[in-house]
Amino acid sequence: MLRAGVGFSTAADPAAAADEAVSQALEQAGLRVADAAICFIGSSHAAAYRLMLRTIAQRAQTPQVAGCSASGVIAAGREIEGGAAVSVLVVGGGITAQRIFVPGLKGRAEEAAAEVAAAARPALGKTNLLCLFPDSYNLEPEPFLTALESALPGVVVVGGGATEDGRSGETFALCGDAVGSNAVSGMLLAGDFEITAAASLGCRLIGKPRRVTAARHNVLIELDGRPALEVLKETIGPLAEDLRRTAAMVYLAMTFDRTAERLEHGQYLIRNMIGFDEAKGLIATVYKPQVGDLTGFALRDEEGARANLNLTLEQMERNLRNPPAFGLYFDCVSRGSNLYSIADHDSAYINRCFPGLPVAGFFTGFEIGPLAAATRLLQYSGVLTLVSSGRR
Repeated sequence: MLRAGVGFSTAADPAAAADEAVSQALEQAGLRVADAAICFIGSSHAAAYRLMLRTIAQRAQTPQVAGCSASGVIAAGREIEGGAAVSVLVVGGGITAQRIFVPGLKGRAEEAAAEVAAAARPALGKTNLLCLFPDSYNLEPEPFLTALESALPGVVVVGGGATEDGRSGETFALCGDAVGSNAVSGMLLAGDFEITAAASLGCRLIGKPRRVTAARHNVLIELDGRPALEVLKETIGPLAEDLRRTAAMVYLAMTFDRTAERLEHGQYLIRNMIGFDEAKGLIATVYKPQVGDLTGFALRDEEGARANLNLTLEQMERNLRNPPAFGLYFDCVSRGSNLYSIADHDSAYINRCFPGLPVAGFFTGFEIGPLAAATRLLQYSGVLTLVSSGRR
């Protein structure tokens, strides 16, 4: 039977903080020895990452320790969005764990994915959850995830890009004794358990969906036979007066089903608009739209994020067959109090649905999770993964 616990600390002393977080986690789990420990450590502790990893491993009595640097950590209903903080999840009881570390991400996304898959493959079990924490600044996530899904079919992959507080310009993957930027760390959890994972988006759809009728490379030329920028301005109204501000608040929603007539919850991605040509009515994007795609516009705001989170949690509750033993939550840095103007928002909603559940996580540079039956690069999202003991 799975047993898990979560702990956190805001102590300034690195060793004391790591020890306190692990001790809390072991106590909640009712464990003396853990099979695995997943940790997220604030940037203020950067000089002591190796010391903290050793402390976590020694206290949890396991070499299977992995995690990453974080601008903010999530644990036990708290969202600590800066400063000295560490969050630790320990897991034990009928689970196999294998830590993974692959250096050298820049310019070699597919090769790095192959190396991750090679490290994971010998430890695969009946059910497999691969948690990954790549450097946000040096990885091309989409080719990496495409290659990884091909190499490890059927493995559930979740996680997020490591973050930092903006002072160092580097993020770090943490694994065993290894600390490195331009790297990915991870933890494969294998055994007889059930996984329920879903992503909530921090946006709400505005206007009606539109069909792409002309596009070239990453440029939207026409929507429904009209200049794309003209359609955007019509949809967003007064926000169109400042297109630079628009690009920070309004995004493209793109569906996966080209035959779809609507943008359904859980069936579309959010992507940035990165430029506008007002003379020609063009919109440049970070993806390559195809003629026939169904797309729309989404506004990032508190109301939309809260509604989407509620809907996602309700669906997860309905899909559960057994009570979850623990959860992992990967939340975009653009959310939290930056979006809601209050602390601990998403954690409070998760706890309302799953009272007392041990949940750990961090604020991410990008999110990795399942959407529309595939592993996706996600943005402005919160990815919640629940793990339950196998069917009884």
